[in-house]
Amino acid sequence: MSTFDKFNRFCSNILIDSHSVAKISYRYKRITKQLNKDFWNSESETQNSLYVGSYGRDTDIHTSDIDMLFILPYTVYKQFDNYKGNGQSSLLQIVKNSIGETYPSYMKGDGQVVKINFSDGICFELVPCFINKDGSFTYPDTNDGGKWRITNPKPEIEAIRNANQQFHYNLKRLCRMARAWKDTWDVPMGGLLIDTLAHNFLKDWEHRDKSFIYYDWMTRDFLKYLKDQSENRSYWYAPGSNKLVMRTGIFEYKALRCYNIALEAIQNEVKSYEWSANQKWIEIYGSSFPSLIGVLR
Repeated sequence: MSTFDKFNRFCSNILIDSHSVAKISYRYKRITKQLNKDFWNSESETQNSLYVGSYGRDTDIHTSDIDMLFILPYTVYKQFDNYKGNGQSSLLQIVKNSIGETYPSYMKGDGQVVKINFSDGICFELVPCFINKDGSFTYPDTNDGGKWRITNPKPEIEAIRNANQQFHYNLKRLCRMARAWKDTWDVPMGGLLIDTLAHNFLKDWEHRDKSFIYYDWMTRDFLKYLKDQSENRSYWYAPGSNKLVMRTGIFEYKALRCYNIALEAIQNEVKSYEWSANQKWIEIYGSSFPSLIGVLR
């Protein structure tokens, strides 16, 4: 199996399957319709809601955390901002009650979000919010007596989408590949940090206009880029929004280990030791990377 075929199949393996995508869409529309009915007197299944997070950036490989925003009328903000107590907590409760009309068995409140945990492992984390004049969103935080916070995910989504097209559709694939590596090696990196570093790497990578046949080199060079980050650096800037993306742990050492494994894999490929090379890629990326069992004879 060629390098092109192996990495092409690997990238297909880590895509969220179409059945799960359909279920997510169906539930997203039902949640949106219920909230629109209660807060906007509308039956729309799509207006006032937005996928955000890794799923919204189309870089996720799991269905365990589907982030979405729902925009509420400004009159609701004024109502709960005037509360003497924790108005943010009361706001989350009425949103939770609304969704409970559709999904009563799966509801949970959690600080800044309303969680809808489905029995098949799909979890929606919904943040009620209010749109600001600059396109950002104000959302409630119930911690420490309640406060309002600002988030601005749309420029991040747009920046990843535009860069993905500019980089020959390699950015989103690299983001997903990095998540498979993160899962296999238990790397302490959040989704936005992965996407930020993948974006920063590819914008200067000389082969960013190539395709799967270069993905062994892309793996090697991205791991080198990660291992060469300073362990003393505590944050990076997200593409699009320039939001601070904080470090959650030391990832450089695991990147170094896997960089060395990638060097071995490429060396084995040069020597036509296809089985040994493939085992090295599986060591980096886990069982989603295609096995050669039944391929080599």
